[in-house]
Amino acid sequence: MHDVNIGEKIYEYRNKKNLSIKELSEIVGVTSSLLSQIERGLSNPSINTLKMISKGLDIPLYNFFKEDKCSDNLVIRKENRVKLTFPENNNLSYELLSPSSNGVIQSMLLELPINASTSNELMTHEGEEVAVILDGCVDLHFDSEIINLQSGDSVRILPNMNHKWVNTSEKCAKIIFSVTPPKF
Repeated sequence: MHDVNIGEKIYEYRNKKNLSIKELSEIVGVTSSLLSQIERGLSNPSINTLKMISKGLDIPLYNFFKEDKCSDNLVIRKENRVKLTFPENNNLSYELLSPSSNGVIQSMLLELPINASTSNELMTHEGEEVAVILDGCVDLHFDSEIINLQSGDSVRILPNMNHKWVNTSEKCAKIIFSVTPPKF
């Protein structure tokens, strides 16, 4: 796994778009101070803040985590995958399984600790998602419905459908999901 400086990436993309910190902070809805701290590596952004920044910069979220080298590789070795861990959210982690965000689909492994959820609120994204529960038991929350899924179950989530994952098992739940278009 590789360490990636997310703040540095945000700085580079912001400058490519010729945006000041103030302009991007207004687009994203965070303070200029927070954005500056993130860019300088003094603060770690939440998943939601990163999503808002990527949307404000009009780039897939994954771009903050990929290496700068150009590569036509179609294979990514386990030890070379990018893993995103969020300590503020019970160490929830996403491991990028797709070697590139240049394609039309992106796959990830979500490791959801005991009693953790992917977010406090229901989230939505443009793309369609298909997920397979590899290990554990999870509840998938939709607007007005909760679906319990066990190891081996799979589910399709339609575009713009509000949802979140909640681990209801006594161990870390593991979910592989693919989304199109790539957004992470």
